[in-house]
Amino acid sequence: MDTSTSNLHPNTGPLSGLKVIELGQLIAGPFAAKTLADFGAEVLKIESPKSGDPLRVWRVLHEGTSLWWQVQSRNKKSLSLDLRQKEGQDIVRQLIHKADVLIENFRPGTLEAWGMGPEDLFKINPRLIVLRISGYGQTGPYKDKPGFGVIAEAMGGMRHLTAEPGRVPVRVGISIGDTLAALHGVIGILMSLHERERSGKGQVIDVALYEAVFNCMESLLPEYSVKGIIREAAGSALPGIAPTNAYRCKDNSYALIAGNGDSIYKRLMHAIGRDDLGLDPELKDNTGRVRRVAEIDQAISNWTSQYAVDEVLAVLDQAEVPAGKIYNVADISNDPHYIDRGMIEQLTLKDGTQMNVPGVVPKLSRTPGHRPQLAPDLGADTHETLKSIGLSEEQIQALLDKGIISMPHAQH
Repeated sequence: MDTSTSNLHPNTGPLSGLKVIELGQLIAGPFAAKTLADFGAEVLKIESPKSGDPLRVWRVLHEGTSLWWQVQSRNKKSLSLDLRQKEGQDIVRQLIHKADVLIENFRPGTLEAWGMGPEDLFKINPRLIVLRISGYGQTGPYKDKPGFGVIAEAMGGMRHLTAEPGRVPVRVGISIGDTLAALHGVIGILMSLHERERSGKGQVIDVALYEAVFNCMESLLPEYSVKGIIREAAGSALPGIAPTNAYRCKDNSYALIAGNGDSIYKRLMHAIGRDDLGLDPELKDNTGRVRRVAEIDQAISNWTSQYAVDEVLAVLDQAEVPAGKIYNVADISNDPHYIDRGMIEQLTLKDGTQMNVPGVVPKLSRTPGHRPQLAPDLGADTHETLKSIGLSEEQIQALLDKGIISMPHAQH
């Protein structure tokens, strides 16, 4: 595929024409902006002129740049700008005139200290939509505390449940709190854009990381409120729903089996040779199965332990029972279903290295998202952006001399 940065934002995609300014860094704000960029929005990422977004050098590097960077900042433009300086803030204000969305994930009060709080920006552009992502939200007694995703996952209730009973709760191996907050932010942006069609006015979207996690905690709160139940960690099982668990196989792999639908349960029991359990009237629905879940799980485990995981899955696929194995990234990369649905895209890095990146989701039938393009070098679009708002070559050079902007060497 063509991975050049020319024609980065063709006039296609459901969000074509949407102009987004991204002031955030690391994960939550940039993930929200990446999602919009995947579907045609023109995203201008503003970064520190000295080092850029810290994510550029997180985890595994290739030629000095994080491989993660190519996912998180694909389809974006980069403007290097020192937001702590008045000249940098003035440039943002000029850009706000034509922007539709501003995304930021600084600590609450940062924009206000720069004279760029939402009320200030609405005076420049009353149609502006401002997404603010922070650990605890823009209000409340905790608003000034630093908040990272791992803390939000714990406060939101997730960390308490991610463990084997009696063992130390573990974190999910990705920044799930940040990503959930980002997706809630994207939902807020799309709703605000729809509402703006009627009112002509922008608004602020206040997303707290812990609230995004809490919003996904299903029956946690009502069960406590009504019955006084504090839900506890249950390992690979899902309490109150049976049977659904991870079952060890003969090759020491695990089969994940979800036989919790009434008809599915009967098919599962027939497939493992336990029609006595499948036809037991006490087990005809979930309520009865929950009472005897240990017995059912033992029966399934006794069966899976006799076969390799692929053999188990072959039998269950034939019986139309939802089941799967635990994928690692090698499994993902070679899975024909992933490949067929375009979920493994390939980029060519500047040194010729071929690199796979996740495809775009969700899948839209008529206006699908863009195929991923290379993430920008720091300041790659600085000159073009400043010229577009009327700055002269002399003014741009003065900003460069002061260290307020930076550009790749080829541009100056």
